[in-house]
Amino acid sequence: MKLFGSNGVRGVANEEFTLELASSLAASAGNLMGKEIGVGRDGRTTSPMFRDAIVSALLSIGCNVHDFGLVTTPGLQFMVREKGLNGGVMITASHNPPQFNGVKMIYHDGVEVPKPLEAEIEALVAKGGPPRCEWNEVGSVYHHDYIDTYTDSVISHVDIEAIKKAGLSVALDLGNGAAVFTAPVVASKLGCKLYTINSEIDGSFPGRGSEPTPDNLVDLKELIKATGSDLGIGYDGDGDRSIIIDENSNAVWGDKSLSLVAQEFMKTHPGETLVTAISSSPSIEKVVAKYGGKVHWTKVGSVLVSRAMVENGYRIGGEENGGIMYGPHLEVRDGSMVLALMLHYIATRKRPLSELIAEQPNLFKDKDKTPCPNHLKEEVLERLVTKVDAPEISTMDGVKLVYGDGSWILFRPSGTEPIFRLYAESVSEERVRELIDSHKAIVKEVVDELSAA
Repeated sequence: MKLFGSNGVRGVANEEFTLELASSLAASAGNLMGKEIGVGRDGRTTSPMFRDAIVSALLSIGCNVHDFGLVTTPGLQFMVREKGLNGGVMITASHNPPQFNGVKMIYHDGVEVPKPLEAEIEALVAKGGPPRCEWNEVGSVYHHDYIDTYTDSVISHVDIEAIKKAGLSVALDLGNGAAVFTAPVVASKLGCKLYTINSEIDGSFPGRGSEPTPDNLVDLKELIKATGSDLGIGYDGDGDRSIIIDENSNAVWGDKSLSLVAQEFMKTHPGETLVTAISSSPSIEKVVAKYGGKVHWTKVGSVLVSRAMVENGYRIGGEENGGIMYGPHLEVRDGSMVLALMLHYIATRKRPLSELIAEQPNLFKDKDKTPCPNHLKEEVLERLVTKVDAPEISTMDGVKLVYGDGSWILFRPSGTEPIFRLYAESVSEERVRELIDSHKAIVKEVVDELSAA
């Protein structure tokens, strides 16, 4: 029984993702990870319901529950490791629409559980879950505060005094999500003048879609213009992923923010290895090579990037979607850590963000998606390989085509939604659009053929 996607288990609440499934997943994970389990939730309308079911399930098998309440995913991940817990269960559907919910399982090291453990959890769920404990062995619930402990760790990795001295202004679009509790605190502790929108928790995400795409951050761009802010950041529903907007209200693609972080990290840690997924720009290799560094490539998925960092002792990683893993803090995506790092670079380099980004490789990138039923994904992928051609073809994760002019396109099935994702990069916007439109049409054609069969 396959339940986990590329980042946890998700589905429409009370349809695909039910109380019964959530309870069984939590009990099975607790049985396999250990007695002390942290639990947190995002601000979705159904999250309190799932929280109660998951806490009860863990108590019923003898686990003690350490409840962190409304928390970002990286906040819970940090606290699981900080308090030496055996694991954690984060109730969230990340950037998915409001009708979705799900869980992310956290290992004792603060990173999402390894793939083999995911398989063990799925197998135990398929068997009906673990046995319940005796009445006098039922666990207890402990409530914890986390905000100061977590945010103090975040800011400990940057030059606090330099940032305060710079007197920077920050605009944040908190997306009505869990970042409401952490990102403003980080900015305030760093002495920034703060402007926020969508700063009330609301599980229906009334301000904008939960995914922080440039198109969803129009109001943030206007806020930056109106306030003259030095930096803007938009967050997703659980606060692990962020999109950066510079002082001119231009969105910074995840590849370029990763390139900037890699450059600054390698300056003081030459020769280290950066971990990123195959959907990222190959230009990152030139950035780290300048400082004697290397790139370790993985399949798409933040869990795979984070796990590669932990298992190999690498301290820097990221994804093209805006996720940055800063190992000195924790090897996971963390939007509040990204905020602190960007402020650090602006303050210590004494230059606006747009100039720092302009130093990075100047390539054009875009991405798109097209519907594909989950049950057809594997067959669609197999047929796509026979319908495309390029000098270099990689099937490490989906299908990646690399052309002689350096252009490339990757199309792969999403691990969390019934869609195929397409990523393309080239030296011109026109070539990028041509690659995406032509290959999106091929994917749609194959999906239509198989749907009609």
